[in-house]
Amino acid sequence: MSDRPIVVVSNRGPVSFRRDDAGELIARRGAGGLVSGLSPLMVRPDRTWIAAALSADDRAAIAADPDPDPDPDPDRAARRDALVPHRRVAVDGIHAVLAGVDATDLSASYEIVCNRTLWYAHHHLFPLADRPVFDRDWFAAWEAYERVNAAFADLVAAVAPPDAAVLIQDYHLYLVAERLGEQRPDVATVHFAHTPFAEPHQFAVLPDRIRKRILGGLAAHRACGFHTAAWQDAFVACCAADDVAPPRTFVAPLGPDAADLAATVASEPFAAAAAQIDALVGARRCIARAERIELSKNLIRGFDAFEVLLENHPEWLGEVVFAASVYPSREANPDYVAYRRQTEDRVTQINERWGTEEWTPIVLDTSDHFPTSVATLARADVVLVNPIRDGLNLVASEAMLVNERDALLALSAQAGVFTLLGEAASEVHPYDVVQTADVLHELLSEPAPRRAASAARLRTLAAARTPADWMADQLAALH
Repeated sequence: MSDRPIVVVSNRGPVSFRRDDAGELIARRGAGGLVSGLSPLMVRPDRTWIAAALSADDRAAIAADPDPDPDPDPDRAARRDALVPHRRVAVDGIHAVLAGVDATDLSASYEIVCNRTLWYAHHHLFPLADRPVFDRDWFAAWEAYERVNAAFADLVAAVAPPDAAVLIQDYHLYLVAERLGEQRPDVATVHFAHTPFAEPHQFAVLPDRIRKRILGGLAAHRACGFHTAAWQDAFVACCAADDVAPPRTFVAPLGPDAADLAATVASEPFAAAAAQIDALVGARRCIARAERIELSKNLIRGFDAFEVLLENHPEWLGEVVFAASVYPSREANPDYVAYRRQTEDRVTQINERWGTEEWTPIVLDTSDHFPTSVATLARADVVLVNPIRDGLNLVASEAMLVNERDALLALSAQAGVFTLLGEAASEVHPYDVVQTADVLHELLSEPAPRRAASAARLRTLAAARTPADWMADQLAALH
């Protein structure tokens, strides 16, 4: 791995503040797949993680102790004073800087531009008959997005060590590199996209100047990385469509953090969750999934396919349980609130139609509890991952590493992880619930020897990539 100092820049970071029972602000490890995967690699004094202060407690912590490191150079000190309020903090050996970006700007940038526009474009979620509409309010949000990116660029310029490798993560921060490069030509930036990238016909939904601004911002990086060649090709095609010269691109799928998963499996919360799931499933077969309640994850069609399975194969009545550990996401977005209700209503309908006193067909857990999600995947005989479109879907790989029952995988080819696991998984069409039901039946019926062989191959493929490989690929792209 490179000897350069490393700075990771992301919207959500490895540290968050919470108040304890006495009302004191306490710094704790943050949550999320990126945090769990990268944190072990960041425990070095020459590595820094810069992220937004997302909560009121985070901002209060910055106000209580802003950037305590004095700078003897008066010019640098003056520039530092012009930065957004920020705080340096170390948790579990990780050196982080929390950026106190204006809360109103951060909200508009995150909710309107990132979550309701860029996410929808990249995942092909727009209902184009009536949305999107780029009106005065939307462009005001875009100006907030520009300010947030500028604030990050200025902060990185101030705190990055000389000749640092700056690894900028995801669509929240498309515009950082250009402004950063003007201030710090010594640093080298890589952008990594954790989502798919929209094909040109979808990207063209965005206003002309916004497309060119995004592509130009990405082109200012030394290189841009993607989880799959398909997303890389889509980005390059968008650049060609808008006559923007693309930067160097590379493909580097993120792998699961086996050590973090093993620690979870060895924990008391996991044991308690596993016992509860065992009591609910009993000796029956188990189809499982663990996801956010997210439009692109395609939960409802997965439950529809399960009902088709029960209709077409009555031998499974009372003999299989669908265990779904799914938790709310982006509840500030009315689309997501409605989708959560539709998901819960669909589960209720299926359970009322098919359930008995002894058997609940779908066991739905909407608590955001990671050990429960892992325990659900560990108990599965079949794991269903059927997204409409997904940058990677690390859950599919994680499931294969934690599973204890030779689980087989029903996987949409629209998940980026299909390029890693597809040879041993069974492909499901995300919109075809009849075909998905047929695949579920085949996997539930698989004889034990073939099941064991397929599961072993899935485990091998899932373990082939690690977070360290992924970071090494980003650093290699600098050269």
